[in-house]
Amino acid sequence: MTTTRDYDQRNDRVASLLQNTINMLGPDLIANPQLAEVLNRMVDDQLQKYDQSNSQQNKSADFGLSDLIGLGDSAPAELGQTQISGGVEAYDETLTSSLLTAAADLYYLYMHERIGVFRVMIKLKEMFQAGTLRISDGPGAYGLYRFDKHSILRYQLPERLQAYKRVFGYTNGNPGRNARPNHGFHGLFTHFIAETAKYWRDKRISEVVRSNANDPTFGSMAIVRRAGLDLRNNLKNSSYGYVNVLRVETSQALAECFDVLNAPDLRAQFGAENAWDLIELVLWQSFGESVQASTLNRMAVSGRAILQWLAEPFVLTTDRAAFEAKLYPIAEAAEEWISSEEGMRISKPTPPPRNVYVQGPPPRGGRPDPVFQRSSGRLPGPPLMG
Repeated sequence: MTTTRDYDQRNDRVASLLQNTINMLGPDLIANPQLAEVLNRMVDDQLQKYDQSNSQQNKSADFGLSDLIGLGDSAPAELGQTQISGGVEAYDETLTSSLLTAAADLYYLYMHERIGVFRVMIKLKEMFQAGTLRISDGPGAYGLYRFDKHSILRYQLPERLQAYKRVFGYTNGNPGRNARPNHGFHGLFTHFIAETAKYWRDKRISEVVRSNANDPTFGSMAIVRRAGLDLRNNLKNSSYGYVNVLRVETSQALAECFDVLNAPDLRAQFGAENAWDLIELVLWQSFGESVQASTLNRMAVSGRAILQWLAEPFVLTTDRAAFEAKLYPIAEAAEEWISSEEGMRISKPTPPPRNVYVQGPPPRGGRPDPVFQRSSGRLPGPPLMG
């Protein structure tokens, strides 16, 4: 551990070093403003290495307490010779990536739950058991049977709704006993996406307006980093428990759903070309609902990519060039999520483009003029032209 005198004088020595270097590079800094960023980054790296090396040297068992209070023959005579700690590990560097990775997959599953994939599977299973589907031994029939047997071993809808409520604050489910819903997630999530998109919009504008493409961009890196750190910390405290195993199990169920929905014998019952077409037809036929499946699916993909990006230490980067390179993979994902969310708010979902057969008994009511009640037993002729 470093001494108190060295610790107090360190900032003065760093300030003197920067002042002398800036005075020497004055004209060069004006011609190339990025030199200041490089200079500060080099100084910060050296300070970090210095602090790490000193924190492990001369560390006593009591962390310098006996020297401070003057116990022993080797006790220092001045306060400046005592040991002092430079700090502890930063909070944001202690996050476990598996928590955010699980939350990212859970968000993806929630969007497909919102589309109605599992509701469609349950409805098809009920129709298959009632015999209203004209299938018996094809891949779709066998898939519905296996899905029914597998669902007994999986988490059911109440458990899934509980996880969505506790992690994201979504749905009207019960977050569980002694648990609270995470109502702060959506605001922090949309804030981070908006700031990420704004950063890249400012970057594109600055590249077009300025003659020198190497000049620093207009975007504020600190705002994006702070928004990302806030979102990371929010999800960290709400992703414990059975969320990790639930997302693994439910992702397997989702894959099984689409494997069954793509069965040719099942698609032939509704004239569907693929699994998504079948989902839309069943929702419209059995529930009278039309869903924005394309929009929600793209929000699921882009939202999961953004949360997976936060699971890595990219947001802790302080160098602008390196931060922009690491932020680039989610630039288009942020724009796509915003566009999809705005599209959902200003438009209504489009129902299937054709009428579909509605299961069940024929509509009530007889003919207004039954044939057997007519005296001649013949259909009436066309009306005469007057």
